[in-house]
Amino acid sequence: MKTEVREAAVIAVVVALSGLLLGAVWAWLAPRVPLVGDVVDGNWVVYLKDSEGEQAVGVDGTFTLLAVAFGVVSALVVFLLRRRGGVPLVVGLAVGGLLASLLAWRLGIWLGPTDDVIAHAKDVGQGATFSAPLKLSARGALLAWPLAGLLVHLGLTAAFGPRDPEPDQQVAYGAPPA
Repeated sequence: MKTEVREAAVIAVVVALSGLLLGAVWAWLAPRVPLVGDVVDGNWVVYLKDSEGEQAVGVDGTFTLLAVAFGVVSALVVFLLRRRGGVPLVVGLAVGGLLASLLAWRLGIWLGPTDDVIAHAKDVGQGATFSAPLKLSARGALLAWPLAGLLVHLGLTAAFGPRDPEPDQQVAYGAPPA
């Protein structure tokens, strides 16, 4: 049991650290939400350049799809390395996936455009277009990696995992032993 828990901890750490890659890819691929700064009554205000744009939803969708892909790959790698499975291994995969999603979310925000939009609007000038900071509105997207990882690992284990030996033929209840 100690060996399985140790392997699960290593898997959780490695999967969590791969969240750094997800965060960088998300910051790179996520669509930019265009904002415009203007001065109204002597105060700076910032508003969406295209009020009917779908870029904000695209930011959430990009994170979710990337997290699902990373979950599938991590589950496949874990299954190929430790085919025999076990509860600690699956818990390590799930915890690592959740930590990776959290790490990717925070890193993507950090790598993306600045979150001080008023200062950014002042820097680029009145009427100029600039990008909004990355924002994950759908917090449920943080569960995409662990859920995808668990489902894929379960499917791979069911299809290709080691089988339990077949039990001997049981005697029907009440029948005399042979």
